[in-house]
Formats: sequence, C-alpha cells, structure tokens
Amino acid sequence: MTSYFRTAILLAGMTALFLAIGYLIGGQGGMLMALLFAVGTNLFAYWNSDKMVLRMYGAREVDARSAPQFYGMVQQLSQRAGLPMPKVYIIENDQPNAFATGRNPENAAVAATSGLLRRLNHEEVAGVMAHELAHVKNRDTLIMTVTATIAGAVSMLANFAFFFGGNNRNNPLGMVGTLLMVFLAPVAAMIVQTAISRTREYEADRIGAEICGRPLWLANALVSIQESAARIDNVQAENNPATAHMFIINPLHSRSVDGLFRTHPATEERVRRLRLMAGPGRGL
Repeated sequence: MTSYFRTAILLAGMTALFLAIGYLIGGQGGMLMALLFAVGTNLFAYWNSDKMVLRMYGAREVDARSAPQFYGMVQQLSQRAGLPMPKVYIIENDQPNAFATGRNPENAAVAATSGLLRRLNHEEVAGVMAHELAHVKNRDTLIMTVTATIAGAVSMLANFAFFFGGNNRNNPLGMVGTLLMVFLAPVAAMIVQTAISRTREYEADRIGAEICGRPLWLANALVSIQESAARIDNVQAENNPATAHMFIINPLHSRSVDGLFRTHPATEERVRRLRLMAGPGRGL
C-alpha cells in the first residue's frame, strides 16, 4: 500500500504543477483550461496509447499457432496471476527487452522483442513476462500512460506560459518567474515521472516473482538484459525516448544523467531484492 500511496502523491503533485502553469498563463481561467486540456489528453491516451506504442515499435501480434511456446507461456502465467489472457506481440529487435501496455487487464497487451526470445532461456523469459503481467495486474500501464501524458503536457504548457504568461496581470511571478517556470517545470515533471516509474518497477518485480514462483528467474533475466542493452541498439526506443520507462530495462544508451532522471531503479538493487526473496543460500 505504501507504493500506491507514494504514486498517488506523486501524480497529485504533477497535476498541481500542471494547473499552476495554467494559472500563470491566464489566472483562474487558464487553470480551468489547463484542467480541461489534461482531461482531454488523458482521455485520448486512455483509449489509444496502447495501439500507438505497439504501432510505433512495429509489433506483430502472435497466437497459439504462430508462436506456440511463447503464447502458451504467457497463457499459463496469466492463469497463475488470475488475469484475462492479454494480446501477445513480438517486436523484431535484437535487443532483449519487453513491455506491457493497455488501459486495464481486460484490454492489455504484452510485447517481447525477438532478441529476448532468442538470447534468454525459457525460465528467464518466463520471469520477464511475469514481471510484465504484474504491471497489468497492478494497472501500472494506465498509471504510466497518464504520467507520461501529463509530463508531456507540462512541457507544452510551460512553453505557452513563456509566450502568453509573462505579461499577464494575473501572473503573480512576472516575467522572471515565468522564465524560471519554463525551465524548471519540465524538469520537475521529469523527476516525478521517473520517481513513479521506479516505484512501480520494484512492485512489479516483487509480484512478478510471485507469479512465476521463482524470483531468481527474473533476477537472472535482469542481469542478462542489462548486459545486452548496454551493447545492442534499440533504434525505435532511441527515436522515441518518452517510451523508455515502459520497458523492463532502460533501452536507451544515453544514460549520462543517471540519478534523478533514471527511468528505472538500479538493476543491481532490483536483483538484490529478488535474491533476498529467493531465500538464504539461493541468491548466488
């Protein structure tokens, strides 16, 4: 419950930031317009984000006939998790990775790269897919969609504030304050977005380990994916960095800012927690 409470607080903080920028643009009227804009963009994301991201990565839907082993694994894990069977996709990409998307468990999809299926063994792939199903079970896919949408809208509104808010008589900060907002608001939104993402990853690791029943399967998979992701390019992700938080491991190579803006928890810490779950003598 602590992680859910923290996520709710972070989302509330990002929404407050969004409304504050609207107030800078046009006072109370601007704040109302910002709220309406946030509702509109999130409604669009709610219904369309899964299709957009799957299309972005050229994901190919598979079934029991076209990918029997992979599809059967997801089906078995879904039953263990008490979830409806999600749609299953494969992305032609040599970097091993995976993500889940969809607005709710009844309309969910899981996607794995061809590199994941080729480079990891059966147990490791099962650990990864259990992690993604944990995101579905926790409804993280919706949370992260809303977070990403608001974060993008914050940056957009900050630019509007620069052009329209500086000389607004309702703006209590004046031009200097508006300039600060233009630079600091997107940074604050990014910090909140990454904080939410990291919080949800730890929880998905824990529940994913429970779904597959073997924490070390997921721990070993994380190590393998991290090593491969550092060497193998994911061109689609590099071209669409806003989707990086969706993957089980950050698919991007540009990790020069590795503290506040890291979209995922440190892999070493994730592996340490999973090995503790496995029990004494089984974490080596």
